[in-house]
Amino acid sequence: MKRFRGFVIKEFYHIFRDYRTLLILFGMPAVQLMLFGYVLTNEIKDAKIAICDPSKDEVTRRISDKILSSGYFILEQNLNTVAEVDPVFRKGVVKLALIYEPGFAKKLEKTGKANIQIIADASDPNTANMLVNYASGIISNYLVTMNTEKVPLRIIPEVRMMYNAELKGVYMFVPGLMAMLLMLISALMTSLSITKEKELGTMELLLVSPLRPSQIIVGKVFPYVFLAFIDAVIILVLGRFIFGMPILGSISLLLLESFLFICMALSLGILISNITSSQQVAMMISLVALMLPTILLSGFIFPVENMPVIMQVLCHAMPPKYYITIIKSIMLQGNGIEYVWKETIILIGFTAVFLAISIKKFKRRLT
Repeated sequence: MKRFRGFVIKEFYHIFRDYRTLLILFGMPAVQLMLFGYVLTNEIKDAKIAICDPSKDEVTRRISDKILSSGYFILEQNLNTVAEVDPVFRKGVVKLALIYEPGFAKKLEKTGKANIQIIADASDPNTANMLVNYASGIISNYLVTMNTEKVPLRIIPEVRMMYNAELKGVYMFVPGLMAMLLMLISALMTSLSITKEKELGTMELLLVSPLRPSQIIVGKVFPYVFLAFIDAVIILVLGRFIFGMPILGSISLLLLESFLFICMALSLGILISNITSSQQVAMMISLVALMLPTILLSGFIFPVENMPVIMQVLCHAMPPKYYITIIKSIMLQGNGIEYVWKETIILIGFTAVFLAISIKKFKRRLT
């Protein structure tokens, strides 16, 4: 029994001396709890909206004030005409638009009813539904306060869902799954490449070769670029012909953007393999450190606007967020490069940074 107690104590010492084990035991649960606690929410807040109010009367002003003071919406832009609605949605910032009919208050007073159009960006159908329900509920509550006279007043909301009139969930999941699969497959394949060379003992052959570090890195990445690009084409074909995902924009631009995202993911995989010494660690980092952030912090399932400010900062450091924005803009809205150039430059920047760090950290000799 004494020897067994000594053995158990030794195991405790061994665990406490290994900071990586302690990080997995105590750090990972805390991080995941914080992520899930702040990200997994069905509440909508601070959604950016646009308002087109040609009448600018007292009633429309009160309705708009009530909507903006609810805490769910923030006014992003006042529109002068209905023709401005489509361009403002294509920019990808506004999630909802309210359009009052001309002479709103006069018509409400004269006929007892008036119309208001609620237009939502349904590329994320769940969020669009919730925003429409919130706006309709606020309008209904305001109408209750107005109906103190004998003649009941009616404000009739006309709902229109843009880019996804049937509210198909596949319009949201295909772009998100495409980003997640390409990120995981590309990063996982390349993260194992250099660590495999280390474990098999063949790294020495590369180190004594006349190849420069940049050439070794690019040589490792190049075959996987081709293979991952085939995966991207397969995903697009399945999404289009099996799930009915539309491709309204340029297919060439979509493939180029997918190629750029693959290069970024492969560069990140090379960086991971460069800073790890075993395939097991590289695989764990690729799966755990990339999969959860891609699902939770990319806007794939949970809207970024709902998260605390610090989580939104983390979201903007997630490359899949920009790729999802790009492919939704191209596939669902039919936009060109003029609408996604900022996200494209950001992905190019991520790729350059990851490659530069990988080349810098590549060791010319084994230690």
